[in-house]
Parts: sequence; C-alpha cells; structure tokens
Amino acid sequence: MKVDHAVNLIKNCAERMNSMYGKTVFDEWVIVSFAAGKTAIVHYMGPRQDGFNKNFGRDAGELRPTLMRQDHGAGDFEFARYGNGTHFEAFMVVGAHLYLICNNTGNSMDGITKDARWLSAQVPFLELTETFRKDPLAI
Repeated sequence: MKVDHAVNLIKNCAERMNSMYGKTVFDEWVIVSFAAGKTAIVHYMGPRQDGFNKNFGRDAGELRPTLMRQDHGAGDFEFARYGNGTHFEAFMVVGAHLYLICNNTGNSMDGITKDARWLSAQVPFLELTETFRKDPLAI
C-alpha cells in the first residue's frame, strides 16, 4: 500500500470512530518510521505538528517499551491505559518499521473507555488493523 492510500484509510477510520463515539476519539494520528534505527514522521494529522517530534520520547509513555521492541507484524496494535495528555494512547503496526500512533491530547484511554460508545467506536479501528495486516504500507 502507498502512503496516500494509507492516509485516506486512516482519515476514514478517524471519521467513523468519531461518528460512532459522538466526539473525537483520537485527535492525533501519525505514521512514524523506525527504519535504519531513526525515527521519522511520514505523515502527521493533529494539533501539534511541531511538538510531536520534539516530545516523542516522553510522549511514548507507557507504550515506549512495547513500541521500541519493534518485533510486531502488520496489523498488531497496543493501547496504553493511562496515557494522559500528550502521552500516546495507542499504536498500530502498518508496515515494516512503520507505526501509526493514535493519541487524544486531552484524554486518556481510561477516560475514553468509560463511555459505552467506545465499544462500537473500536470496530473501525479493528477493521483498519485487518486492512494493514492484509496490505501493509510500504515506503
């Protein structure tokens, strides 16, 4: 899969999740590459483009050990229960050394999951994981 197609799928997923949830689930969606041992932003959608890269290490928070392990396959994902503020709420593997970071800069997964509508809002997210599992992003 190419980047532009992946970005369109991610935007569609975000819109569907927000519609099902009744408000924004994740306001930050970022494709990040860890190829050649370097972190590089491939595509950013969110409110703090300048601050994202600068604060990446700190914001990885409780996801950092799992994210940095990088032994995941396309479609794998992980949630951080207490990633408050700019600390990342989730990541999804979208290709070899390519990760989608999902974040709500004003809430945590703990707060998001307290709303019963979270159950239905997960469906587009899981569908997106299956799409990347079948057709990973390649750069």
